[in-house]
Amino acid sequence: MVKSTAENLSPTRVKLDVEVPFEDLKPRLDDAYKTVANQIQVPGFRKGKVPARIIDQRIGRGYVVETAVNEGLNDFYQQALIETETTPMARPEVEVTSMPGVDGDAEGPLKFTVEVDVRPEIELPDYKGLKVTVEPAAASEEDEQKALDELRSRFGTLKAVDRPAAKDDFVTITLTASIGDEQVDHAEDLSYQVGAGTMLDGMDEALEGLSAGEDAVFETTLAGGEHSGEKATVKVVLGSVKERELPEADDDFAQLASEFDTIDELKADLKAKAAEGAVTGQGIEARDKVLEELVKLVEVPVPDSVVSEQVEQHFAQGGHAEGDDHDTEEHRAEVEQNAREAFRNEIILDKVADAEDIGVDQGELIEYIISTSQQYGMDPNQFAQMLDQAGQVPMIMGEVRRRKALAKVLEYAEVTDTEGNAVDLTAFVTPGGVEAESADSADSADSADSADSADSADSADSAASPAEAAEEAPAEEAPAEAPAKKAPAKKAPAKKTPAKSAAATPEDGEAEESEAPAKKAPAKKAPAKKTPAKSTAKTAAAKAEDSAEESEAPAKKAPAKKAPAKKAPAKSTAAKAEEKAEEKAEEKAESTEA
Repeated sequence: MVKSTAENLSPTRVKLDVEVPFEDLKPRLDDAYKTVANQIQVPGFRKGKVPARIIDQRIGRGYVVETAVNEGLNDFYQQALIETETTPMARPEVEVTSMPGVDGDAEGPLKFTVEVDVRPEIELPDYKGLKVTVEPAAASEEDEQKALDELRSRFGTLKAVDRPAAKDDFVTITLTASIGDEQVDHAEDLSYQVGAGTMLDGMDEALEGLSAGEDAVFETTLAGGEHSGEKATVKVVLGSVKERELPEADDDFAQLASEFDTIDELKADLKAKAAEGAVTGQGIEARDKVLEELVKLVEVPVPDSVVSEQVEQHFAQGGHAEGDDHDTEEHRAEVEQNAREAFRNEIILDKVADAEDIGVDQGELIEYIISTSQQYGMDPNQFAQMLDQAGQVPMIMGEVRRRKALAKVLEYAEVTDTEGNAVDLTAFVTPGGVEAESADSADSADSADSADSADSADSADSAASPAEAAEEAPAEEAPAEAPAKKAPAKKAPAKKTPAKSAAATPEDGEAEESEAPAKKAPAKKAPAKKTPAKSTAKTAAAKAEDSAEESEAPAKKAPAKKAPAKKAPAKSTAAKAEEKAEEKAEEKAESTEA
């Protein structure tokens, strides 16, 4: 039985003193002798049959003990975490202080110390009745007209015009990028909407005012291909200019673009949706302000190691090098600040969730997976499989649980608008309301830059094996048996990133489709089917419960025994006799016919 004690070095760091009796180490020692016996050849002995005393003479007992310690150190560490109720948040620092037969008695205990960052304990403040003020929820006529124009633009057609290009025009262009005297990229007949900002920096300014057949040259930084990050000179030649013609907003358009028969009915529906959008915006504003007020009420210490790990992970994901246009001191400071804020939010909301006894059911997990997969343009089933394979289901469950906790705090809050009217956010905080949507809440609960820091909430899974960190053992590095670091969820690519290579083709499907005859399509977007994701998401949800338990108690679970397959009941003797009689009767009938 492992004996361990914990000493708090700071609110976010503990030191564990661990002692493993020789009886617990001996099975590992026996395995180590077997391993070494299979690795060496000694004259007079078969491979794998070398006695322990001969191994001690030839190799040395110290090497065998170190091998046993390296093999078992991670399990002993996990047992110490359970015994001391410690939840690690980062890679541990391990020092082996005593090994039997090396630093003392041949059958003495194994002793080692571990220093590791942990989740801080906080005193939850009174979070009920927080007061916040928001803007009134009112949709303007401009909002309604904007919604109608956006719908009309979906059914617009492109018409060639003989004039200089202007913002929102669709153009056909040829690009040539050069670095010095060397041409590094070339692309022809690219379709692009002026002002979209989805290609090269400086290109929109170069295109505005150009007529068909004219060209312009501008300087930019390439962000794709082998010359990514390098300054280049780009020549753009304008081939043609087209503008979008919008259909008339009449009854015929209403029937084409929606399920309504008249334009008045369509406008009424768009007006209602604009009003709903205003209420949604008001709810998001209230939620964000409530979170700000809640965070002000309690001081949360943040482990520096966790923050620095999140910052490095953020920049490593994009393959950026320190000092390039993306990895700057200002950007690093911003990411670090976002990571600290996200960490504080997680700790506080987890505490609220504990106080309110909030859980996450399978349906809520499936809804989150479906809505998030839509953000990334992925199939829900594939997205669920990706999360499952990356071991991120516990992280997702933690995120859903914290959202529910924040919704509960918002439910208790006193919200008024700037005109002094009480704001009813019941529809916003109840299941199926706006709080269930992830498009906006994901961005406000934690910023895009610090989304990776959500992993810290479940960092028991990402704690590295102390066998990796042990520097004292001169034997070969122990295998990492602790749960591997979770791969971060893929982020939606930034708008400018995909197409910044001079020859990269923008997403011009909209322009090309606009030239073809418009097809009738419903105005409302059909909801994503939930059925395909259910099977995988259910599996992920089921595994999440086990994974969540493992985060709290890292001990390995024995696999559940498979229930034996049920055998079909044996036929009774009477039934068998009856079958034989029927067979004989059939044979007799066939012979008679013959």
